Amino acid sequence: MNTKAVRLYGKMDLRLEEMTLPQVGPDDVQVKIISDSVCMSTHKAALEGAEHKRVPNNVADNPVIVGHEFCGDIIAVGDNWKDKYKVGDKFVIQPAHYYKGSQDAPGYSYQYCGGSSQYANIPIETLIMDCLIPYDSDTYFYGSLAEPVCCVVGTFHAMYHTKGGSYVHEMGIKEGGKMALLASVGPMGLGAIDYALHCDRRPSLLVVTDIDDARLKRAQSIFTVEEAKKQGVELRYVNTRMENATSYLRELTGGSGYDDVICFAPVKPVVEQAGDILGFDGCLNFFAGPTDASFKAEFNWYNVHYLYTHVVGTSGGNSDDLREAVELMNAGRLNPAAMVTHIGGLNTVVDTVCNLPKIPGGKKLIYNHIDLPLVAIDDFAEKGKDDPLFAELDRLCKAHNGLWNPEAEKYLLAHAKAI
Repeated sequence: MNTKAVRLYGKMDLRLEEMTLPQVGPDDVQVKIISDSVCMSTHKAALEGAEHKRVPNNVADNPVIVGHEFCGDIIAVGDNWKDKYKVGDKFVIQPAHYYKGSQDAPGYSYQYCGGSSQYANIPIETLIMDCLIPYDSDTYFYGSLAEPVCCVVGTFHAMYHTKGGSYVHEMGIKEGGKMALLASVGPMGLGAIDYALHCDRRPSLLVVTDIDDARLKRAQSIFTVEEAKKQGVELRYVNTRMENATSYLRELTGGSGYDDVICFAPVKPVVEQAGDILGFDGCLNFFAGPTDASFKAEFNWYNVHYLYTHVVGTSGGNSDDLREAVELMNAGRLNPAAMVTHIGGLNTVVDTVCNLPKIPGGKKLIYNHIDLPLVAIDDFAEKGKDDPLFAELDRLCKAHNGLWNPEAEKYLLAHAKAI
């Protein structure tokens, strides 16, 4: 089968081209990919090329398909997997399968599987590790966002606390505790706010920070203080571009500090602020992966010894986290649509991945079978003056508080130009 795909050949060398997938054998599952959301991790892979831990050394000769946040339909199943998968089923994927300790993953490591492709053959490692997961929904973009939501879920589960006189770590955030999300009104931060407000273990105080008033205002319009109160959470938004911001953040806890802090930016002052606002037995999760292998920040080691403060880092989630994300979305408890600020076709992937840090907003959602420029949802109205497609998309999004939504997706897939 022929497919259009975006392949990585080396540092910032991405190419949209046509390729041929191998025929489906007894150990293969072939899929049609409808949507893929662009992750900053893909930009990092493009920056580093073969130096990236998950990109093969021979990528220049054997290019890999990029993209790992994808969703679509199963279209062919080899004989050895017919008891588990059925043609016509929808799927989501957990790319981090760690088969036999390997960091190989779809979107980084495989010639025939990645999210920026119209069709793909699922690697045998993904199947063996049960990382091709059935998805029971007719909304594809929720499936694409399941992977980033899964990363948030895994982050919350990876937090831990100690108990005096015991060496057992109690996993998860402190229920009813004080929590801060720093630099957290980007797409992943918005997902964390959503999860903190609607998961089974919630903080009593949730403080969200950033240095951009417009981004904070958007977050507050989506996750309101009033809605948080209904969930038993006191929600505060703080612009930390102020004098004595760290002291102010501690004051919000009554001076005791935070039980759980997640840092969403690999920026030295933000990481240090995260450490400085920890309370007794406080857990700091360094969520944002830096591209600088020598990145360092100071941490108060007196507090490590006497206050039991500690650090954990997470990179992705596991299959259980992904299943939880899908379950919560299907139940209507999570709505990751807040992450999405742009949509585009497969034709936009190369430029989007290479220039991702320069493009404002949140998630860039790609539909792989259409030809469409990358357009911000906020620009639909202006584009709609000349293009009836965007006029209708604007109407549908405004009916959903300005967010991308299932109705808009269905309309786009039915009316957009095929690539």
